[in-house]
Amino acid sequence: MISRRYILKWFFGLPLLSLFPFQISDVRAQATQSGNGKIAASIGEFFAGEELQFEISFMFLKKVAVARMTFKRAEKKGRYISVLEGETVGIVGWLSRYRADTYCTVMEETEGGMRLRSVSFDENVRIGKKTRTFSHEFDYEKKKWTKRSTRRGARLRTVEAAIPEGKVYDDFLCASYNFRYGVYGPLERGRTYIIPTFPRKRSSKYEIKIAAKEKEDHQRVADKVGDEAALLLQLKLDPEIIDSKTGIIDGWLSKDNCPLEGIIRDAILFGDVHGKLVSRIKR
Repeated sequence: MISRRYILKWFFGLPLLSLFPFQISDVRAQATQSGNGKIAASIGEFFAGEELQFEISFMFLKKVAVARMTFKRAEKKGRYISVLEGETVGIVGWLSRYRADTYCTVMEETEGGMRLRSVSFDENVRIGKKTRTFSHEFDYEKKKWTKRSTRRGARLRTVEAAIPEGKVYDDFLCASYNFRYGVYGPLERGRTYIIPTFPRKRSSKYEIKIAAKEKEDHQRVADKVGDEAALLLQLKLDPEIIDSKTGIIDGWLSKDNCPLEGIIRDAILFGDVHGKLVSRIKR
């Protein structure tokens, strides 16, 4: 069956980014307006205080899972924290023992405040009374990446790996903010982007494409999205990775690059799986 943690990762930024390693392109973001129309001093200040809430559904089942994604300032200047919390609800929650996934990333600004990079990234999965946690720490001065795993509070193992010279590792949350801000290049129809993240067991080239206007217009009618949806993102993966017949994932961004809706096409057993933004708050 399709993994709910993969579904969550798509609906709250960019899909499956934590599965693949990439080299970061040396592209700086342009000056960007914040939610109140003022020019943000940095990428962190642009997103600071943002809270997004989503609901996930498939077939005739509505709201099978809910999630919240937040971005706030950390105590140390120039650092920020993003947390994605998702859990199953209703009958699906009961069948999955009310599984809850929490992803927390601590990021720091680099390149004069024009991009973010991960300092640490924690993944916590709770199924019933069982929990497991995976933690990653990135020390760029010492060029060291430390990975730790725990289960039910007991440390299982710690692994250290070298960070190659010039390499920067972004988790999927950090990469989603960088993408929305334009770190990998301006968001333009017909353009393809290489997205960086830290390596996992599976390594493969990964690209995300913003659809051309013709494709966007056709899909807008099929998905029944309104004028607030401005850009259609398309991702083509090996169908086996997401248990989909086609391996196609579509997502819609608003005019100010906020994720509005994500759809895994033809998921096996489920058909199209939808994630939709239901609330956006800027504190």
